[in-house]
Amino acid sequence: MSTEPRINDRIRVPEVRLVGPSGEQVGIVPLAKALELAQEYDLDLVEVAATARPPVCKLMDYGKFKYESAMKAREARKNQAHTVIKEMKLRPKIDPHDYDTKKGHVVRFLKQGDKVKITIMFRGREQSRPELGFRLLQRLANDVQDLGFVESSAKQDGRNMIMVLGPHKKKTEAMAEARAAADARKAERQGRTTGPDAAEEPAAEQAVEATEAPEAPAAEAAEVEQPAEASQDA
Repeated sequence: MSTEPRINDRIRVPEVRLVGPSGEQVGIVPLAKALELAQEYDLDLVEVAATARPPVCKLMDYGKFKYESAMKAREARKNQAHTVIKEMKLRPKIDPHDYDTKKGHVVRFLKQGDKVKITIMFRGREQSRPELGFRLLQRLANDVQDLGFVESSAKQDGRNMIMVLGPHKKKTEAMAEARAAADARKAERQGRTTGPDAAEEPAAEQAVEATEAPEAPAAEAAEVEQPAEASQDA
């Protein structure tokens, strides 16, 4: 079923409640009169409220309206934030280097505005010591408390222990900051290529060449005079 509104000759009612191009209320008029006004203004008669009695129609440039609506929808999708849950798996006896690496990933996810599901995996006899996993999760939560908070406390789930961290920043804020940082880096790169220092370097090189150039003729003159001195001695 089409969601497009009826326009112009597609409207099949005897009368409509007409709204002018600037939003002014014209009132209830016959459909023929409304179509006549649309031709007079070089606009379209668009049915904006089909369920009203009589239906509400507006005079507008329908092509322009569709374009602007598409642009607004595109911008809304661009700024729409989708909640993403990342997962990070750790062992209860993880070594310090691996822990730092895993923590770095968690920090990056939280900075991006994503939630992080931390899973501690127990194997064999480790299952009899759940306090190891609990202490590890507490340690991680304390290490990243500036970026996130414990949204779901640690709980045992079979052979695993799970905790969920939520970011302090909303996804939309993180996206806006990321775009601003990217724009700043782009502007900085452009400034380096078009800045005043780039223009001064060629001028400085030309000045050095200009000061060194007069020395060459003097050297040539000295070389030419040497044979003449030799002939006088002879």
